[in-house]
Amino acid sequence: MDMNVKVNSEDMKGKIILGVAAHPDDLDFGASGAVAKWIKEGATAYFLILTDGSKGSAEKEMTSEKLIKMRREEQMNASKALGVKDVFFLGYPDTELTVTLELKKQIVRYIRMLKPDIAITMDPTVLYSITRNFINHSDHRAAGIATIDSVFPYARDRLTFPDLEAEGLEPHKVKTLYLINFDDYNEVIDISNTLEHKLAALRAHKSQITEEDLERTEIRARETGEKHGFSHAEHFIKLDLPA
Repeated sequence: MDMNVKVNSEDMKGKIILGVAAHPDDLDFGASGAVAKWIKEGATAYFLILTDGSKGSAEKEMTSEKLIKMRREEQMNASKALGVKDVFFLGYPDTELTVTLELKKQIVRYIRMLKPDIAITMDPTVLYSITRNFINHSDHRAAGIATIDSVFPYARDRLTFPDLEAEGLEPHKVKTLYLINFDDYNEVIDISNTLEHKLAALRAHKSQITEEDLERTEIRARETGEKHGFSHAEHFIKLDLPA
C-alpha cells in the first residue's frame, strides 16, 4: 500500500455531509459507497444538484421537459437507497453550467444553512483521463470550481454576501473537502459493506445507467479495494481545511 494514501477511519457519528455535483447520478458514481457507509456510521447527508440533467438522452422521442422530471425522480430514488436525508436542485440548464458569482452564492446559501462538516464535489483539475480514455464534462469542472470557492473563502467570510447573514445564515467553516478524482487520490474509503447501496443508487438512474456501467463500477471499486486490502473501495483527494 502507498504510504501516502490513508484509509479513512474517522468517527462519523453526528457529522453532516454535503455532496455538490453538476448532474443527477454524479455523486452516485463518484461517492455513494462512502456516503452510504458514513450514514450507517451515524452521519447525516444531503445532496445539492446544480443542473436539471435535461440533455442526457439520445432517445429521439425524449424531450428536455420529460427528462428533467425523470432525472429528478431518479435522483430522489437513488438518494433514498443510500439514506440521504434530502436532495436540493438548482435547475441550471444541463451542459451550460458556468462559474458565476451567483452560482457560488447559491452554494454558499446551502453550506451556511446545512453547516456541513464535510463537503464532496468533483475535482475541477481533471480535464481528461488517459487511463479511462475520456474527457471530463465541462459541467463537472464548473461544479467543482464553484464548490471549492464556496467552501473557501465565501462560506467562511461574514463580509461576503452580507445579505445572507442578514437572513440569519451565519458564516460556516467546512472542516474537510473530498474531491472526486478518477486517477489520483490520497484517501481510500472501504465500501465493502455498502457496494450494494452504491449499485442500487445507480440502478435508480434508469434513463442513464446500463448493465455495462454497473459492471465497470463494480470492477473499478474492486480494483481499488484490492490495492488496499478491501473487497471494494472508493478513493478521493482529501483536504483537511484549517480551523
